Amino acid sequence: MNVLTDDQWQQYERDGYLKLGRLLSGPELAALQQRIDDIMLGRAKIDYGRVLMQLDAGGDDYSKNLPQTKGFKGPSRDYRKIQDLELDPLFLEFSKHPLARHICGRVYGAQTAIKCMRAMFMNKPARRGTVLPWHQDRWTALDRDPLVTIWTALDPATIANGCVRVIPGSHRQLVNREASAGFLSKEQVAALDESTAVHLELAAGETVLLHNWVLHNSGVNNSSQSRRAYSVCYMEAATKYCESGLTDQFNVLFGEGELTPETLG
Repeated sequence: MNVLTDDQWQQYERDGYLKLGRLLSGPELAALQQRIDDIMLGRAKIDYGRVLMQLDAGGDDYSKNLPQTKGFKGPSRDYRKIQDLELDPLFLEFSKHPLARHICGRVYGAQTAIKCMRAMFMNKPARRGTVLPWHQDRWTALDRDPLVTIWTALDPATIANGCVRVIPGSHRQLVNREASAGFLSKEQVAALDESTAVHLELAAGETVLLHNWVLHNSGVNNSSQSRRAYSVCYMEAATKYCESGLTDQFNVLFGEGELTPETLG
């Protein structure tokens, strides 16, 4: 599938999320699964000094997460987050999927150049994983909000291993406009009607389109199956940091000067 139907767009605009089906299967899925294992174990040909990596602390307290810093933290399958994966040719190629180009053209405008706000691996290792509190994806340091995230399961995502939960329709307004990363306060969480939340269970290779403002969270992994995923946030290329006005650190995915596997160097 390389385009969405009108009915699918209407569903997405109503709910703030849309399951896209399986965009990865067979050798393509296996290749990305192997590549992320190679990156975690230090076997990949990638400039680790340019890649943000965070080991999983595990548990119910998000505030106790380990540092997110550039560089390799040692061979382990217990990484929670690995970011800047557009610098890897395999992950870059998938990030530029024709369906992603179509979605960005519909949301931002067909002629709008698109940059990668972040391309990251998210992991809940077996019998571990860290709770991710209710939040909306946004960054007050940017002069406009990125709106599109495409999230792909590299393993089965289930209730048992901490799949993402969303509250349909919550993308229509910002709940905590002042929060730098969109996390809700304790009072705002207490006021949520969590009975409306939907578990986004996915098979390996299945993808979901998320509006960045849709409220979402996830729990720990209580199973023996890891919950690996690849998530790309797409934004207008004109986006800048509010204070500095800089935008150079973000790579173009669609438009003039776009990053390709051949130009990675």
